[in-house]
Amino acid sequence: MTLSRLFLSMNSWRYAACLAALCIAGAATSHASGAATAAEATVSYRKIFPGSVPEYVEIRIGQNQSATFDIRQIADPPDPQPLEVRAQLRARIFELAAELHNFDGIRLDVHRRLANLGQKTFRYESGALVHETTFNYTMDPTATQLLDIFEGFSRQQVDLQAIQHSMRYDRLGINDALLQFQTDLDQRGLPEPDCLLPTLDKLAADSRFLNMARERASALAGRIRASENLPPPAPAPPPDAPNPQNP
Repeated sequence: MTLSRLFLSMNSWRYAACLAALCIAGAATSHASGAATAAEATVSYRKIFPGSVPEYVEIRIGQNQSATFDIRQIADPPDPQPLEVRAQLRARIFELAAELHNFDGIRLDVHRRLANLGQKTFRYESGALVHETTFNYTMDPTATQLLDIFEGFSRQQVDLQAIQHSMRYDRLGINDALLQFQTDLDQRGLPEPDCLLPTLDKLAADSRFLNMARERASALAGRIRASENLPPPAPAPPPDAPNPQNP
């Protein structure tokens, strides 16, 4: 092999090696970009308030699909449950978070000595990017709007759990649970009260409960449907006809 051919052969090998390295790097970059795209951004709210009921609240809202809530006493094990959130409200949450720079370097707590109102944390996550801010009380109007939404979700789920618990274990206490839900509904602080409609409809149709509770559940369900312009519930199916061979 002549010296010139040897030189050309070495250059070709180097070119092929560089090309292979570039392809591998490009594939890795593409994979990382795809993974970042697949990771759903999340805005979450956590409140820790020992001695209150509940003591621990955490609500996580994904930008496109996922949403969970975990409401309990601190000593209880974590138990996140799925949460239904409409797309319009989901978008509003991320809009407010963006106005707060996704909590990057922002301080919301007032510089005053106030009673402990619970340690609250807003957190933004998108892949490896994480920002959060913690406060006791804030006067920032944007943060207050976001706080009201999350606190509304908390009250809404507490009301729902109280009604469902009473239906299972404390039928005489069901009216008190309904009254608390009615109070929260009157204050217009519940973001999506229609999520309680299946439970209210079930209660209103169940003859095992006192008429007062059934009527209140029916009235509350009707009020929610009127405010949300929703259709009335489907009529309950008729009871099964008795079998003449097995009266």
